[in-house]
Amino acid sequence: MSAESLKYLLVGVLVFGFLVRKTLGYLNVKNPVPKIPDTLSEYLSQAKLEEAKAYQRENFRFKFIAGTFSFVLTFLFISQGWFGAIDNWVAGFGFNPLIKSLVFFGLVFVSSDILSLPFDYYGTFVIEEKYGFNKTTFATFLSDKIKGYVLSILVGGALLLIFLWLIHQMGKDFWWQFWVITSVFMVLVNLFYTAWILPLFNKLTPLEDGELKQKIIHYARSVDFPLDNIFVMDGSKRSSKANAFFSGFGKRKKVVLYDTLLEQHPPDELVAVLAHEVGHYKKKHILWGMVTAVLQVGLMLFLLAQFIFSETMSQALGGQSWSAELNIIGFTMLFAPISMILGIGMNWLSRKNEFEADEFAKVTFSGEPLAEALKTLSVKSLTNINPHSWYVFVNYSHPPLLERLKKLES
Repeated sequence: MSAESLKYLLVGVLVFGFLVRKTLGYLNVKNPVPKIPDTLSEYLSQAKLEEAKAYQRENFRFKFIAGTFSFVLTFLFISQGWFGAIDNWVAGFGFNPLIKSLVFFGLVFVSSDILSLPFDYYGTFVIEEKYGFNKTTFATFLSDKIKGYVLSILVGGALLLIFLWLIHQMGKDFWWQFWVITSVFMVLVNLFYTAWILPLFNKLTPLEDGELKQKIIHYARSVDFPLDNIFVMDGSKRSSKANAFFSGFGKRKKVVLYDTLLEQHPPDELVAVLAHEVGHYKKKHILWGMVTAVLQVGLMLFLLAQFIFSETMSQALGGQSWSAELNIIGFTMLFAPISMILGIGMNWLSRKNEFEADEFAKVTFSGEPLAEALKTLSVKSLTNINPHSWYVFVNYSHPPLLERLKKLES
């Protein structure tokens, strides 16, 4: 395939992906506002349902504008050869290939983040603020950005340096060597995320002694789930939305409850939420999720190894000669349809796992308090209770609320 033909293919993949995403979003937002289901009649008013739809429409319009801006910019960078122009300009400074690649990606990262900054600000301080969710101060917003930059430079930069070094030194064999490194890194992040990374952004405090802690410990023992690490996170520092998650394996496993979750739910509902998270662990969803993610990374790196040394790919993006960084960008675009297919499969598996975790909580504790918790969470976060089936199929990692309630209440 010629460089010109390959450029047209890259543009075609970009356009296809953009049209699919925006069409699905349009179908979802155009779904009519339903009548209040009987199961939500005590939790949801018609006014609240209309507010949830307005929130959905506003987010769609905002993401459409942001996505279109990103699409047009990427389209121009490919069609006009601007990626190659930047790469050629950096090469003019006489850096060795490894440093040239790092400088190129540094420029792309910084430029991309600066361009996205107004959209991040608007989403947080206009839309989320309008609907009463935002609790982030400008100081926290700025601090998060700075900490994110530092982490990206130290951790992301180190991984990128190893990645590029392996490409330049090991040839096509780089893929399995970097796969081993990334696999170890992914496991370490899962094990130490709540100890090393999360505290940089949020404060974790042990759950205080009292009725809730006693009920949690009693439940955990009843399902043979030793649990000593129960933490409360100051989620209210950024948003009024509530959540809970489970992290780590073995003795390092931790349950983290948002403080907003504790404020909105009685003890039995909180234990039911925990029972759902324990269900994920007992059903080995976390372990298999990790295995699947590692396999996906391996597949991506293997496929990248087949393209990375193509001079035609570099020329398609405007390069004058072979360039590792240009080929990485080109491959990322070509991989997008495969990534979408893999994402659909992962979302299907995730929805299946959510049903299984719900059933585990229902059997080992009770389905009613979990259903009540889901209702409260959904209403307070203005969840769309009538999503389009195709949007759910492609994008939803959790089943729609009414489907979960139907199983829990049956």
